[in-house]
Amino acid sequence: MIYLDHNATTPLHPQVLEAMLVCLQEHWGNPSSPHSLGNQARMVMQQARARIAESLGCEPSEVVFCSSGTEADNLALRGVAGALRSRGNHIVTTAIEHHAVLHTCDALEEEGFRVTRVPVDRQGVVDLESLERSLTDQTILVSVMHANNETGVLQPVEEVARMAARREIPFHVDAVQTAGKFPFRLPELGAGLVSLSGHKLYGPRGAAALFVREGTPLRPILTGGSHEHDLRAGTENLAGLVGLAKAVELAVQDAAEEGRRLTGLRDELEARLSSSIPEIRINGAQARRVPNTSNVTFPGVDGESIILGLDLAGICVSTGSACSTGEPEPSHVLREMGVSRRDAQGSIRLSLGRGTRQEDLDLTVQVLADTVARLRRITSI
Repeated sequence: MIYLDHNATTPLHPQVLEAMLVCLQEHWGNPSSPHSLGNQARMVMQQARARIAESLGCEPSEVVFCSSGTEADNLALRGVAGALRSRGNHIVTTAIEHHAVLHTCDALEEEGFRVTRVPVDRQGVVDLESLERSLTDQTILVSVMHANNETGVLQPVEEVARMAARREIPFHVDAVQTAGKFPFRLPELGAGLVSLSGHKLYGPRGAAALFVREGTPLRPILTGGSHEHDLRAGTENLAGLVGLAKAVELAVQDAAEEGRRLTGLRDELEARLSSSIPEIRINGAQARRVPNTSNVTFPGVDGESIILGLDLAGICVSTGSACSTGEPEPSHVLREMGVSRRDAQGSIRLSLGRGTRQEDLDLTVQVLADTVARLRRITSI
């Protein structure tokens, strides 16, 4: 099997698995219990928190553990909205966010908040002038993803952070798709809230984190015990958090070197696809992107049919967000970039990872060329 869907999820790193197994066998106590077993578990959890903080350049007290990137995004948006509702009711985001942000904004609109969804250009980069014009005295939160999960296009979050800071507006960055693919430290982003997810960087599912800069107004969305600095009730998934910490540590350690390797593979893949298959288009090719992601449009061919053809050959790719699989509508990201509905339905995403090798891409190009040629013949009959 050739796996080229690393933006959907990643395999568990062997060192992550090893760390989790030790925790499951030796540290199974409840971190909130007052006895020695609970104290031991709590110490392990705090060590995991400290390792994440050291890797990302923040304080341990600013790391709030969650169950998923979706929960982290929800806590950021709903938490700030709830804390600052008396100050204003306006939220600014982009039109190409992950559904964890967009659908949460939809729900907040139903609760009386106003949401501005800023457009992007044809390369998928947010319109900064439009974003700045959208900020008002009633704006209480800005949320912009670091890299798009479908195209890999990086957003100018540092510039957005400066805009928000001038008006003292909390700024949230969904960095789920950049951690481990693109070297960064949290202070460099300039955001008060940053979402991360373990299973996107060779860690476990069910373990994620929200960076909350000290002083950022936030109300919990899960109430119960006093876990996670009173911001997220519920007994912590200790083994998952140990795995998350190890995954973050390894990702930060390897990001620069692995990024260079993946950039070379991705660029060669795109060049060979362009020379082997007529009339294709690489979406977002002129923008800065994370090293591993390529979103390709094959005009006149259905993307789902391409995926089925590749799957039969043992090659795993996707049409875009794994969270949107089964939806009849084409990618909202590509549509916002000006891609026609028909072409958006003929697009696939190839996302490379640690296990990707040159020979994998050689076979992928060959199978893709054969599959697209066959599908175009069928379509033209």
